[in-house]
Amino acid sequence: MLRVKSLVPLLAACLSVALFAASATAAAAPPARHSYNGLALTPPMGFNNWAHYECKLDEQLFVNTADALVSTGLAKLGYRYVNIDDCWMEKQRDAAGNLVADPKLFPHGMKWLGDYIHSKGLKFGIYEDVGYLTCQKAPGMYGHIEHDVRTFASWGVDYLKLDYCYSPDDRYPGKNFPQVAHIVYGEVSAALLKSGRDIVFSCSPPAYVFGKPKEFAEVMSWIGSVCNLWRTDDDIFDAWKSVVANYEGNVGLANYAFSGGWNDADMLEVGNPGMSLTEQQSQFSLWAMMASPLLISTDVAKLSPAALKILSNQDVIAIDQDPLGQQAEIVTKIGVVDVLSRPLANGDHAVALFNKGDRAEKISLNVMAIGLPAGRYRLKNLWSKQISETRRMLGANLPAHGVVMYRVSVIR
Repeated sequence: MLRVKSLVPLLAACLSVALFAASATAAAAPPARHSYNGLALTPPMGFNNWAHYECKLDEQLFVNTADALVSTGLAKLGYRYVNIDDCWMEKQRDAAGNLVADPKLFPHGMKWLGDYIHSKGLKFGIYEDVGYLTCQKAPGMYGHIEHDVRTFASWGVDYLKLDYCYSPDDRYPGKNFPQVAHIVYGEVSAALLKSGRDIVFSCSPPAYVFGKPKEFAEVMSWIGSVCNLWRTDDDIFDAWKSVVANYEGNVGLANYAFSGGWNDADMLEVGNPGMSLTEQQSQFSLWAMMASPLLISTDVAKLSPAALKILSNQDVIAIDQDPLGQQAEIVTKIGVVDVLSRPLANGDHAVALFNKGDRAEKISLNVMAIGLPAGRYRLKNLWSKQISETRRMLGANLPAHGVVMYRVSVIR
């Protein structure tokens, strides 16, 4: 969750995203190509409450979610993080300066909840802000960084989502937004390394300069050296236009993604009522192609069989979790269809054909258009499971707002 203070309007962002992403890529070198802490070598998978529940949260929600991740089989497929977003804490620290969980919402406290989540074989994530306050005006970490990191470690936290509302710019005269963000996020990153606990670090600065090419490029030049993943776009919501906007904002940033450092297009809306099943399947496909974290935000215990089938597609999950860690890029456009491709660790390629239009499209293209030489190829459709062979062409009939995904393997 983030409070938008400096983002351009959504429609303007959609129109300008290709320009600013290209500018950002050209203006700054990519970050170091290794995980700064050895964690999150594949994109994190699990649950975050914000997109579906916002501040309507309590202890029972996370207990039920942990239980449901196990009972549905999602945990075995890699959905291991149970992450709490904003609104979990009291509006004041206690007399000793500690963050305090709201006792009405979390009567057993965070240590108990972390232990419960761990007892299910899952990981425990929490939200904070490195500014003066969180976006919902609970205490932020600024001025308490090492103290709060020790607190989180004592609770058994495995994942910290750190927002950037109410940033402490006034404490750093003469420094711009990216420079201040680098300082304060770097301090948290260092404290996490010293905490004695493995804690995945999710950061938010790029999303606050989305639509500002110069500042965005400056943030992206260092973000991978202190964080494991970083939000690149505005808060997602349960509507197709939001999914497309976040896709457009994220798809041009492949130069910055690597194993242990991921461009985060925000949460999955699969299972929520605002989109068709075709659109939900498309979001899941595109997020997997972009190596984005797969964080469900819905009532996991009440997933429909169709939504659960989407989230359980092991072939698509394998693309997201591929150890090479190379985010897909758009290799060509055919009218309203984007063609994305990413190389995989075993030498295969993942290819997605994305119809952004409102009418069905029939697409055919040469394998050389996705960077492959002439030869014989095995095509596995990752949704229909149909297997075919080709020497030259691949294609599909694409429904409106639909995605077809292939795993392309050389036949030797």
